[in-house]
Amino acid sequence: MSRPKLEIADIFRAHGPAWRQANAGHVSLSQLKVMSAIEACRTEVLGGHVAACAKCGHQHIAYNSCKNRHCPKCQGPAARDWMAARAEDLLPVEYFHVVFTIPAQIAQIAYWNKKSVYDLLFQASAQTLTTIAANPRHLGARIGMTSVLHTWGSALTHHPHVHIIVPGGGLSPDGTRWIGCRPGFFLPVKVLSRLFRRLFLEGLIALHRAGELSFFGDLTGLTEADAFGAWLAPFRKSEWVVYTKPPFGGPESVLAYLSRYTHRVAISNSRLISADAETVTFRWKDYRIKTGNRQKVMRLATGQFIRRFLIHVLPDGFHRIRHYGLLAGAGRKANIAKIRTLLGAETVVQDEVPSAEIIPLTLREPCPACGGPMRIIEIFRRGQRPRSRAPPREQAA
Repeated sequence: MSRPKLEIADIFRAHGPAWRQANAGHVSLSQLKVMSAIEACRTEVLGGHVAACAKCGHQHIAYNSCKNRHCPKCQGPAARDWMAARAEDLLPVEYFHVVFTIPAQIAQIAYWNKKSVYDLLFQASAQTLTTIAANPRHLGARIGMTSVLHTWGSALTHHPHVHIIVPGGGLSPDGTRWIGCRPGFFLPVKVLSRLFRRLFLEGLIALHRAGELSFFGDLTGLTEADAFGAWLAPFRKSEWVVYTKPPFGGPESVLAYLSRYTHRVAISNSRLISADAETVTFRWKDYRIKTGNRQKVMRLATGQFIRRFLIHVLPDGFHRIRHYGLLAGAGRKANIAKIRTLLGAETVVQDEVPSAEIIPLTLREPCPACGGPMRIIEIFRRGQRPRSRAPPREQAA
């Protein structure tokens, strides 16, 4: 696997110590842990193994991954494994992609109250789709969905929104029929937007009454109920951005799409261009441009770049991928099987995925020199150096 010329880890290793010292007391423990994990990922700090080819004798060192969900290097394998587990949930129907966003001013409150407001974003968006879909005027069915939280814009700004992948239809209320949506159309966006706005604002007020919201800076006065209610008033009439993308070509394209979205981090290593003590340069997409080339180059002060990356660290234990309705909980498998029967579809049989339990000490990736099987000949722990004489080459564990 080729290594990008520049990685987030390189920036953290080179400039993280000075940034941490300059911002001492203003960085959370979770953010510090993410920095340390990314810096150590796939280095001798975490240990690893030496692999040798059974055919040509080629050897190389593979250092262990940190497996932190914010690490750009670790999310590719994590997404692949997650998608393999989800393949059997796919249905032979159209799938739709719905995006729910909140106004920028409310996003500021979300930044100060991540767990509470991000939870609310999940709940309000899922309830909106479930409620409108159940209405006989629209679909009249019970639906299922997979929701993924993203907290960033392309320029690493704080922009919380939820991507929802939903099959185009659902079970009838009595569970005896599959009710499909009209081809190419799921649910009316304007209706979704207005219900989402109402549910979210009601939830926000409930959080305020329960004393679960904190305010800072110019908005400290919003701790008072009357002031908060007056501040929210304009948002009850403004248009909230909810939109649907064109339906996917088929279940296979859903799988490919989800693999790019479910485990994405704020910025991938491939978007980085250069970095030094003063500036980090990276590519970003300007979505305000409706047509033509959206690709642009942004330069941020190195400290500002690190800060922007770390504002997207999620609260400990927070789940950023969630399932609702027919796809939630212990009933998911039974619901999927029932729907496939109603649609007359065959049961999905997953291909076996090679693993270390099938052929002990044999790696998935073949030898880069001859394509032969690679076997682990030595395992070394954190801080240790391998005794085997492998070339000084690193690759993903």
